[in-house]
Amino acid sequence: MRIFLSCQQAVRQHAVPAYAFWEYYFKHALAEAGHEVVEMPGLDWAEGLTRMEPDRRNQWLGNVWGRAVEHLRAEHQRKPVDFFLGYLFPDQVEPAGVAAIRALGIPCVNFFCDNVREFTQVPANYHGFDLHWVPEAEARPLYARAGLRYVYAPMPIWVPPALRGVPEKENGDLTFIGSHDRLREELLGDAVARGLRLRIHGDGWRPGGPVAALPPRTFSGTLANQVAFLRDHGVRGLAMRATYQLHRPRPNQWIDACWQPAVHGEAYFRATRESQVVIGINRYPSFRHPFSRPDRYSRLRDIEAPMLGACYLTEWAPGLDDLYEPGTEIAVYRDAAGLVEEAARLQADPAARQSLRRLGQRRALANHTLAHSVQRIADALGLRK
Repeated sequence: MRIFLSCQQAVRQHAVPAYAFWEYYFKHALAEAGHEVVEMPGLDWAEGLTRMEPDRRNQWLGNVWGRAVEHLRAEHQRKPVDFFLGYLFPDQVEPAGVAAIRALGIPCVNFFCDNVREFTQVPANYHGFDLHWVPEAEARPLYARAGLRYVYAPMPIWVPPALRGVPEKENGDLTFIGSHDRLREELLGDAVARGLRLRIHGDGWRPGGPVAALPPRTFSGTLANQVAFLRDHGVRGLAMRATYQLHRPRPNQWIDACWQPAVHGEAYFRATRESQVVIGINRYPSFRHPFSRPDRYSRLRDIEAPMLGACYLTEWAPGLDDLYEPGTEIAVYRDAAGLVEEAARLQADPAARQSLRRLGQRRALANHTLAHSVQRIADALGLRK
């Protein structure tokens, strides 16, 4: 199939959290599956992730979507395009642009992977798409209540063919790879206090580096911030925020003993594959839930780590049992005590680790590839095989 792809492509680097890997995953996976990727050369979709004043954003939306529609019109006349596939945040969507693409006879599909974290209802800008790719189990009711069509399919991942086997060696590390947040610090700090010996690779865990100068606080600015917070989160949000503000973190000396620099590229693959056990964390900060009882959803690494052949121990979240058989293909824990217990069991049992590596990878490669998800999309849209 010919697929027009909008997955945060950029023409320059932007000061926003990591986004470039999405282009890598989508393009490699679609090419391997035999699909033709169509894109607009020089179109900077990722710029839409940056902060913009309303007038500037409207200008950006008009420029990007106008160019995309014209390019798609020409491409579709030359050789039909089967569908538009985007990974777009609400502020990156121009409803008139989506409507113009649909008017060409090209169905429009959007993937989004932080629905439960970002939304309490589907944003209005998403309503114009023909189909939504939804990876979180608990996000399905949002789209159902809105009367929108969706496919429930895993996060899109592609790993190089050379890494699609169980690694020949493993080191003795119990590893978490990821950036810092307060919930992760609380969970892992509790586990370390219970005896877990851990290596953490990621940013934000230790102080240091340049600090941006903040403007002086003013009464009017503080009041405006509070009004905006109330508008976005309500009175319950204020109460939930207080649970974060009142939480007293444990002394963080343990981080110095565990922390290692962030790993990327080949070093990331090697750390994931060769660690004795790789830990996943699925809880996330949110002012819709108290600090002591955070919500959880299955993350990208729940697909990537098993696909790379890791011995994977992840935090239970809704939908995990749709992806794997817990205890056979992946290992799961629910709290710090369970994390310590499961990690100790796996570290003491080489045969169990090998079995998890082999069976988890087999399931991920057999059922959770982007090629499988694209076929579900094609079936839902009534497109040819």
